[in-house]
Amino acid sequence: MRTRVIKVAAAATALGLALSACGSTKDNAPQPGAGGGGKVGATIPLLTSPFWQAYNNYVPLKAKEQGVEALPTVNADSDPAKQITDINTLLNQGVKGLVVTPLDSAAVVAGLKAAENKGVPVVAVDVAPEGGKVAMVVRADNKAYGTKACEAIGAKVTSGKVVQVMGDLASVNGRDRSEAFRQCMKTKYPEVQVLEVAAEWKADKASSGLDSLLTANPDIKAVYMQAGGVYLAPTQQALKRKNLYFPVGDPKHVVLVSNDGIPQELAAIRAGELDATVSQPADDYAKYGMYWIKKAMAGETFKAGPTDHGSTVVEVRPGILEDQLPAPVVTKDNVDDKALWGNNL
Repeated sequence: MRTRVIKVAAAATALGLALSACGSTKDNAPQPGAGGGGKVGATIPLLTSPFWQAYNNYVPLKAKEQGVEALPTVNADSDPAKQITDINTLLNQGVKGLVVTPLDSAAVVAGLKAAENKGVPVVAVDVAPEGGKVAMVVRADNKAYGTKACEAIGAKVTSGKVVQVMGDLASVNGRDRSEAFRQCMKTKYPEVQVLEVAAEWKADKASSGLDSLLTANPDIKAVYMQAGGVYLAPTQQALKRKNLYFPVGDPKHVVLVSNDGIPQELAAIRAGELDATVSQPADDYAKYGMYWIKKAMAGETFKAGPTDHGSTVVEVRPGILEDQLPAPVVTKDNVDDKALWGNNL
């Protein structure tokens, strides 16, 4: 972690020096809205997750649907410092808009400030930044993810030990899901003890953390995986190694609930291997990322309230608007619903 912080700080410092060497561009920056055209750059956080692979494939399709000229996506490869560099590179290429998925909610602020200095609007997708200027955040309610997962587990487990395999706590998503899950369990199921694995969206950390927990706590009754695309396989393998892997309906079954909604999770639900997942809308993340950046590039400004696409824009903190897209819980009862993006790839 210390190494990553140093790398991010170095990248931010280098970015700041580059900007100051050119002189501040804020006062004479081009204003969005001069025709609203131009190329859009899009960053993705990683390509090791099926969810982000799906989002990556949706970006050019949804950009074309929205009439946006998008450059090929740039993969930050799980490196916040690289993401800042990528943003600066796209700005130097003359993009007129950016669609960014922050890896680190604090570190990305340096990139957002660089975009603001050049008069380039930014839409954040999936993860909200901790500061800086964005025209819109396109995101499902991640606190609701944690609460929905808690309720799905609580419907089957009301006492004993459960594990949440957390995402990166440098991301507001990881924090929101973790805090909401804890609070829901404490309030609604006080006889449940929550154990935690800090896995940073990494399969190897999920695997090693679960191995340790299951060795010390073979009586675990449920696991909440904050990213099924990364954590489902290592969780299944860890349970199998400990002879704790039984199908849904078996009295010895360890309840499994995840987030993502990828085809692999839907298949696992059908096979009786996964109890439920909360479906993140990968297709709509791409669609409405492009929808909002097109409007922002045309100089439009936004306010809280209902949208024309069945969601609500909420001011989550002063100056930060979030288009909160719906994220349904998927179980055996609705796993074949054609409205789920995971059924339409």
